[in-house]
Amino acid sequence: MAFESNFVTFIGNLTDDPDLRFTQGGAAVASLRVASNRRWTGKDGQQQEETTFLNVNCWRELAENAAESLHKGDRVLVIGRLRVRSYENKDNQTVWVTEIEADEIAPSLRWARASVSRTSGGSSGGGTNNDFAPPPPSDDDVPF
Repeated sequence: MAFESNFVTFIGNLTDDPDLRFTQGGAAVASLRVASNRRWTGKDGQQQEETTFLNVNCWRELAENAAESLHKGDRVLVIGRLRVRSYENKDNQTVWVTEIEADEIAPSLRWARASVSRTSGGSSGGGTNNDFAPPPPSDDDVPF
């Protein structure tokens, strides 16, 4: 197996509740939008701020758990792979999108508390190598 180097960790707040949908094949997919603010002091001594918005996609059990557990405004940590894709919009213009295909999503405990409850049917990881989620369905099965 080749070394996977396309990993990113992104921390921010959800801009909306997760949007849970299902593909025609029955696979759950959730879309999340995460905003992260960066603040700094400029050369002139004035406070500056920049906000980065990223779309996050997660699949199967992770999608269902995220949709049930997370809400607008929640601070989250997302670990996954950056994905760049393009599509044609209504005006036949090519639109490029950078997003994260999530392997892990967790609530941030910096300014909040969370309780954990296991779901049935999930893998406990005992004896198998489940470090990475299986790849998402083919593009033919994506509901957007």
